Amino acid sequence: MRTALLYPEVYDMARFREARKEFPPFGVLYLAAVIERAGHEVAIKRVTPDDTRFDLTDYDAVGFSLASSATYGFMCQARHESQVRADALVMVGGVHCNFYPESSLVDFAADVAADGESEETILHILGQAETRDFTTVPGLCWQADGEIRRNPKRPLMRDIDDLPLPARHLLPREDIVLTDRLAGTDLRMAHVMFSRGCPFPCSFCAAGQTRIQYRGGASARTELEHLITAYGIEGFAIVDDNFIVNKNRVGDICDAVADLGLKWSALSRVDTVDEKLLDRMARSGCIEVKYGMESGSEPLLKAMRKNTTRDQIVRAIDQTVAAGIAPKVFIIHGYPGENAQTTQDTIDLLRELRSRLSRVSLFRFVPLPGTQVYEHAATHRIRGTHLQPDWDGDWSKFHIHHNTRHWWGDAADWVEVEDSYRRLRDFVEDNWAAQG
Repeated sequence: MRTALLYPEVYDMARFREARKEFPPFGVLYLAAVIERAGHEVAIKRVTPDDTRFDLTDYDAVGFSLASSATYGFMCQARHESQVRADALVMVGGVHCNFYPESSLVDFAADVAADGESEETILHILGQAETRDFTTVPGLCWQADGEIRRNPKRPLMRDIDDLPLPARHLLPREDIVLTDRLAGTDLRMAHVMFSRGCPFPCSFCAAGQTRIQYRGGASARTELEHLITAYGIEGFAIVDDNFIVNKNRVGDICDAVADLGLKWSALSRVDTVDEKLLDRMARSGCIEVKYGMESGSEPLLKAMRKNTTRDQIVRAIDQTVAAGIAPKVFIIHGYPGENAQTTQDTIDLLRELRSRLSRVSLFRFVPLPGTQVYEHAATHRIRGTHLQPDWDGDWSKFHIHHNTRHWWGDAADWVEVEDSYRRLRDFVEDNWAAQG
């Protein structure tokens, strides 16, 4: 079969409002690799808000990847503006679809929606393209005889090392190799995924799965050797939701890749690292760890279900610096309950850590669909979601970079949030803007 997979281009604006390309669409790249290995032809199409019209009449199957709610609107536009054969199989999947498969199925006029991990599922979907009978395929939402049917969930793969390497060859080289994205260096680098999932319950995060799966050290090494040979990389960034959770699995990967001479970075919580692990990471080439600090206010961290403390933040930063690794932190401002005092707590903690932090990225809170805070909107005084009377159907509002919408509380709350955000933004830009 000839299959087209469409994905939304997402821009990362964490660098003080400077738009830049985000990492490649790994979900689509893994699906494409699996489809190719099974003997089908695959093409990958990039969708942007300004490019939503495609001629897809050459394809037997067309899949739309709903990477986030922020891109839902223009992906839906692409579905309805593009030319697709009447007999083509239309599929939809991705993180947003995992949370809302039924509405995704209807909005995209799709034959089938995949709910959850889809590398095994998609081959079964293509295998049933002629009959359109998906009764026996787990992990699907589909339409038959005018009714929406939900199949049981598909169990997670036991070993993600069985997957082929992502099909990077289907994207332009400039989408794979970047020179300004690794810890402020100009090293040629690529992005990789060495684990899936995150077991922590942060209420602002739309994590696709809560069980974490790791690749083994040998698998990670194989991919990096390929990237060195095919793309000449000098470093890599691990983009997993939360790579540093299982110390033994992380250590296995560190030991397996240490002699490749690559520099690398990864994301972590402040309560999952220790001196021994950080030293092991540094010896394998780690030059930056990006921590989800989120706030310097312990009451707000508790409200977020982050369940970390200021002491843990300080300790993790100190241990990271001692290991010779640069620490970066992410801040989320404006979570329900944010006020002048919680913001001052964040500024005070950043001031205490100022000489040790290499970079800071500041984001504004958005109640992303699929998160605990979104699904319990009334409890958090959230306004403007699809659960509220004033929902206006504008999916594009759910972007997480410097969003200025009034999401919760009354007018006085919002004035205080806006004023405190400006103070925090100015402090961050005064101290870290040059580092990006």
